[in-house]
Amino acid sequence: MNKTAGGFLKLSREQRELREREILAPAATCAADSRGRNVEEEPDPIRTAFERDRDRIYYSKAFRRLKHKTQVFLNPEGDHFVTRLTHTLQVTQIGRSLAEALGLNEALTEAICLGHEVGHPPFGHTGEVALSPYVEGDWLHSEQSVRVFEILEPINLSWEVLDGIRAHTWKVSPGPATPEGMLCRYADRIAYLVHDMHDAIRAGILVPGDIPQAARDAFGDEPGGKWIGSMIHAVVEGTHAAGEVAMEPGMLEAMQAFRDFMFENVYLRPASNLQANKAVKLLRDLVDHFLEHPDEMPATYRDRESSERMQVIDFVAGMSDRYALRVHDDLFRPSGQV
Repeated sequence: MNKTAGGFLKLSREQRELREREILAPAATCAADSRGRNVEEEPDPIRTAFERDRDRIYYSKAFRRLKHKTQVFLNPEGDHFVTRLTHTLQVTQIGRSLAEALGLNEALTEAICLGHEVGHPPFGHTGEVALSPYVEGDWLHSEQSVRVFEILEPINLSWEVLDGIRAHTWKVSPGPATPEGMLCRYADRIAYLVHDMHDAIRAGILVPGDIPQAARDAFGDEPGGKWIGSMIHAVVEGTHAAGEVAMEPGMLEAMQAFRDFMFENVYLRPASNLQANKAVKLLRDLVDHFLEHPDEMPATYRDRESSERMQVIDFVAGMSDRYALRVHDDLFRPSGQV
């Protein structure tokens, strides 16, 4: 290492890769051991492969579009409701905290967490329901996120980052191949349960007194940052005890019970179902229209190597909430009509 007169270091990529081997846990994924990229590249002189991936995701268009995609409340008017972008940043913060505490690869964890939502369609998980009839099996945003980075906006990510993005959702089996990918699974669930609860309170759907006492007993009296800290601690302790990424059994049970509470009282409440049905119809209207009129799509989505159906799905899935609403209005409620 070269030390300057002012006390700074000048670290090469090779030196940083060596430092990973020296300080990370034996279970960690070292950048120098990556399975590589689909297209071989010259290594960066300063950044490790996973740091390079993280930076590429930050600058992608798909990542920027997350600011106008909703989490739970569809196209909310308030400035403080969670969007896919703010959710992603919170997941990334939790993932990094877990990686640091467990001696895992922080850059790999960060890259996976940053990229895990870029394939999400408009209107949250309702969008997945809307698009599923057009494909074989379920349409999953995790698979679309990989497609975004491999096909639609190819940025040649490392295998480990793409694998973590693909398997970040608990619906996917097998799970992530790296412990850093497993951290994203837990970070995602911790983040959405806590911020969705706050959004539900902000929207008047819940009041603080509705929060089950069992959840308060497990995570803390004051819902919020203390809850996140308690869950992070439970993953750290659970991982040490189990020898693999896991949460303490009692806290995992409490988190699952609180998740059931949120589904019953927030995600699947009658008003949410009514809103979701409208969103499903809107998105299917768009898919059906562009299947009949593919030339109306932007040329960037008319990739002749993909089927016409896939081109349409890519276009609609990539829309922000407000853009989907505007296009639907333009097509089905032209100016002057009500």
